[in-house]
Amino acid sequence: MKKTLLALSLAVLWVGTVSAADPAKINWDKIKPTTVALFFPGQSTYEWLRSDEHKGAGKETARGDACVTCHDSKGVEKRMGEKIVKGGRLEPTPIPGKSGYKDLKVQAAYDDQNAYLRFQWKTDNPYPGNEHQYLRFDGKEWKVWGFPKLDKVVHDGNQPGIYEDRMSIMIDDGKVAGYAEQGCWLTCHDGQRDNPKQFTKEEAAENALLKAIKKNDVRKYLPDSRTDPSDWKTGKSMEDIAKLKAEGKFVDLIQWRAHRSNPVGMTDDGYVLEFRNSDAGKDPWSGNADAKTHQPKFMWDEKKVGYKSIRALDLRKGDHFLLRDTNAVAFDPNAGWKEGDMLPDYTVGKSDVKGSTGDNGGIGQWKDGMWTVVMIRPLGLTNDDDKTLKVGGVYNIGFGMHDDNITTRGHQVSFNKTLGFGVGKGTKVDINAVKLP
Repeated sequence: MKKTLLALSLAVLWVGTVSAADPAKINWDKIKPTTVALFFPGQSTYEWLRSDEHKGAGKETARGDACVTCHDSKGVEKRMGEKIVKGGRLEPTPIPGKSGYKDLKVQAAYDDQNAYLRFQWKTDNPYPGNEHQYLRFDGKEWKVWGFPKLDKVVHDGNQPGIYEDRMSIMIDDGKVAGYAEQGCWLTCHDGQRDNPKQFTKEEAAENALLKAIKKNDVRKYLPDSRTDPSDWKTGKSMEDIAKLKAEGKFVDLIQWRAHRSNPVGMTDDGYVLEFRNSDAGKDPWSGNADAKTHQPKFMWDEKKVGYKSIRALDLRKGDHFLLRDTNAVAFDPNAGWKEGDMLPDYTVGKSDVKGSTGDNGGIGQWKDGMWTVVMIRPLGLTNDDDKTLKVGGVYNIGFGMHDDNITTRGHQVSFNKTLGFGVGKGTKVDINAVKLP
């Protein structure tokens, strides 16, 4: 069953409106790879970069100097990442065994309809990180079980570290001030989850901007969305933010998720402006816990897969996706549940995906300790929450990669890079997508 489901999910490459070429049939051996250095950034936020703690570079950063103006020596990312990950001011809660550096191999191609971005990296663990948190029955009620490794309950040994692997790319078309110089650090701030001065529930509940956008926590945002770029509480008016969005002053954020998008051949499509937003519509995953009863909404169809739930001993022994369209049935509270029975906290399906959040395809396969992921992005999108990729265009991009059961700032990231689509030799870019035959 498990292998069959994986084969099925990889066969369903995309639910977008334009047919995609089969990435498996692209001759990637003929496309020159670029190795991008990813490093562990810890709590090196927008505010830290502009502070005196930034080794005398605070003033240079504040005036808009590029990160690579100083960090330009060979191997600098590896040295920084391996130092930060061990602990200190930028990493107050070090994770045992966490790597500080990753080599990310990137290849890019395009045809008349789509862009294809292929990524390969070695994982910290000897298994694919395609599990996500679960709902576990404790004999009386169902509770969330498994949390990201930066969470205190995992550090204290009260919960296991469970979180999906992710591959992310941010895209700027030159309209976001400072992104070409300082990349994703424009989106990472004090006050956010797992960063200094993290928000409290009370602060979030009282904040006018968060109330207006119906959010209850603090996530990525761009400096232009605040009256004080270094204070998340000082949000601009919704009218001003709408104007920024209409002017294209946001960054696209595409995320491939090993648990919540890969089983149906998709990626998460979003953007960052005043918050880390999802594109319009409905993405492929949904919460499996009923808001009132806290019981699961779905369980596995035992007639199809041979079981209705799993237990802790089953973790990382195959694929545990609860697919609404194929292997899930409505939860039966009278099915003889026992303490320790577990069901995924998220269901995944493509039949109810709609809107621009469903624009992108994404497939990933893990083999011999390595993920190979291909993102598929249509050229020429004109949605108001997407950056338009076109032949001849050059874009500022940043990469982020999560593995080892972790989220938020526990990723490895790149300095800003440039991506071109079929640009001539006279235009210098870090990665130049090639036209497919």
